[in-house]
Amino acid sequence: MKRRFVLTPEASADLREILLDVAEDSPAAAERLRLRFLKSFETLAEAPGTGHYHEELLDQRYRFKNLSSYVICYAWEQRPIQIIAVVHGARDFAAFFSSNPGAQ
Repeated sequence: MKRRFVLTPEASADLREILLDVAEDSPAAAERLRLRFLKSFETLAEAPGTGHYHEELLDQRYRFKNLSSYVICYAWEQRPIQIIAVVHGARDFAAFFSSNPGAQ
């Protein structure tokens, strides 16, 4: 079956960092979170355009979707959809997206 989403190298690094951080306390919790992220990516691929946008950060080609305390940024008009970044919701989005080359 053809994959309906791809992660940019930056998004892969974001996800890896998040999961490693969670795994320090609980490998089982990290695995559950990994599965939740994958399910969320699949759900976004099934309904591209879901979520909200932040014009102050990126144009409307990008959508943002919350997953617990994390935010997924993705390019929804591409096929397969492209996961641009996975960020903790407490981050300064303006600073993150201005310094993240994958989100430009």
